[in-house]
Amino acid sequence: MATTWDADEAKLSRSSGGRIAHAGSRATRPVGPASFAGSAGSAGLAGPRARRRLGPGPAIPFGLQIGPVLLVLTWVVGSALGWIDPRILSAPWTVVEAFVRLIEQGRLQDNFVTSATRALLGLSIGLLIGTILAVIAGLSRIGEALIDGPVQIKRAIPTLALIPLLILWFGIGESMKVTTIALAVIVPIYIHTHNALRSIDSRYVELAETLRMSQKDFILQVVLPGALPGFLLGLRFAVTLCWVSLVVVEQINATSGLGYMIDLARNYGQTDVILVGLVVYVLLGLISDGLVRLIERRALSWRRTLAN
Repeated sequence: MATTWDADEAKLSRSSGGRIAHAGSRATRPVGPASFAGSAGSAGLAGPRARRRLGPGPAIPFGLQIGPVLLVLTWVVGSALGWIDPRILSAPWTVVEAFVRLIEQGRLQDNFVTSATRALLGLSIGLLIGTILAVIAGLSRIGEALIDGPVQIKRAIPTLALIPLLILWFGIGESMKVTTIALAVIVPIYIHTHNALRSIDSRYVELAETLRMSQKDFILQVVLPGALPGFLLGLRFAVTLCWVSLVVVEQINATSGLGYMIDLARNYGQTDVILVGLVVYVLLGLISDGLVRLIERRALSWRRTLAN
């Protein structure tokens, strides 16, 4: 049976928005689910909800090396257990013996120097030309009209398909090989740098105009720093295409280089020598990509991205 005090308490609860004031008390107590949540929280039954991390998580030490190490371990175990035919794929220890033998004969060092010279020369020329074209096309509508179309045409034509034409123009000497590498490098450098230039926030441009910056200062202080992330991404692709092009051109009427060594070993059925050349190519690709990653990490340390 409800008492008079219960009826008064209910009226007071509705009139005061769910808060009850007892006679003689100085504070009011909330009535409803919030009061139970508060009491449960004070008892340790419910606490603040932990924030869920949606990123990839902390970096794994030597994470980039785990995949190659597992691949080599699979090769070692398969060769040791006889699962891999040595006529198809030589065992790792056989490749190591061939590696030592080639070093003792001096063949590996000579071919490596020749290949590295070609790659660096072609990469440097392509890097310079691609960057200049991207800056001109990115900062000028006239430059874009004159440059972007031919570069897109070159992008649609594989560089290796141009080798017969380049042989007719330059012969089979060093000029043809360096030109092929440079043409392969130009496209990724231009595409990514040009896209980065066009993606610069227009507010920075307006700020430079307000400060009455000269064209030179605008390029050095706004354009180049803003395009740096895209340029470095293009450089990673360019380095990869540089080594791919080098492998191909060194197997076309070449008399030196790692590709020539691999092609010569193919004629004699020397699988171990072929694998030595491929391992050197892999190491060159991983080291060059690692150097670009290091430059990117240092130059763009100010960015807060999902990776870091």
